[in-house]
Amino acid sequence: MDADVVGAVNELTGRWVRSLGPGNTVVSGLGLWPLLAILATAADEPGRAELAAAAQVAAADGSRLAVQLIDALDESADLHAALGVWVSEQLKLAESFGEVVPAPVVGMLTGQSAVDKPKLDAWTTEHTDGLIREMPVVIDPDVMLVLASALCLRTTWARPFTEQIKRLQGDWAGSWHWLERTDHDLDSVRRYDDLTVITVRGDADVDVLLGLGSGDVVGGLLDAAGRPADGVPGSALIEGSGEVAPGVQIGKTTSARPDVRLSLPSFQVSSSHDLLESAELFGLSAVTSNPGERGHFSAISPAPLAIGQAKQEVLARFFATGFEAAAVTTMAMTRAAMVTRHERRLDVVLDRPFAFAAVLRESRLPIVAGWINSPTEAGRTAD
Repeated sequence: MDADVVGAVNELTGRWVRSLGPGNTVVSGLGLWPLLAILATAADEPGRAELAAAAQVAAADGSRLAVQLIDALDESADLHAALGVWVSEQLKLAESFGEVVPAPVVGMLTGQSAVDKPKLDAWTTEHTDGLIREMPVVIDPDVMLVLASALCLRTTWARPFTEQIKRLQGDWAGSWHWLERTDHDLDSVRRYDDLTVITVRGDADVDVLLGLGSGDVVGGLLDAAGRPADGVPGSALIEGSGEVAPGVQIGKTTSARPDVRLSLPSFQVSSSHDLLESAELFGLSAVTSNPGERGHFSAISPAPLAIGQAKQEVLARFFATGFEAAAVTTMAMTRAAMVTRHERRLDVVLDRPFAFAAVLRESRLPIVAGWINSPTEAGRTAD
């Protein structure tokens, strides 16, 4: 697999995660990168340069490298990847379309949601093995082209965990499905300065890395992923005392040789991302603007096209016997004049005492009027 592409996906993933607020989240830079790379090849300036910079790829090579990446991923034992393109029956294609938007199968869009959406959802379900069942895209007559990627990962631990219900206090207060296992692979734990990285090996070709520390933990973990032999291995840490790395204490075992006990909660996290809310981060600013009759993708069609939707659905589950994840990322092109604008709005929340009245429209005659002193009590359904 192209090392430059791996680095670009790694950088995109880290940049994306660091841009998000606090709280549980999951993203797939791997699912997004091929779409950005293809768009870089397909776009006119200035969007071409913006997309190429976001994907860290030469624009002329983006489409080719994206297809190569999808093909390489699909050769994995545990990972399935797919790329799809659907084009409106009403869209006139440029002669260069097949060169800039290559895809194994190009489907057609009728512009009717009742016809198109089930087809796109079925593709999503098939290529995520049912983990995600709906493609995150709104279909209407203005949608001229949909470009999508799908990823599905299922791996089984080489050494499974035991599971128990554990009651925790503080920030983790509540009952958790807690996972624990013990083995002798000391070097599955490594310290990279102020970061601890634990490798949980799958039984095929996927491992899951867990990072614990301070500062930019995600960035550090992604950096460590590319340097698996660096850092201080557990076989050296075992010679210390006390806390020898973040979250790693020296304890005692009844085993005949040193071992590692790993404890953590099982977890499931899913996220929906509207990529246009961070258009600049992904190089989408120019290609989402309305340039009038010119459009942004003349290599795709002489019609004035712009990106009107860009979304990702992604989930990840870590449990006693394995790990699974899926992501579907979509870009929808609309006629440039129809691009959805994200304007400011007023959010009004009546979560404090308020009055109400019903009046006749013309005479303003009040019919009923009242006062809600406790909105939460008023909101209860009457028996």
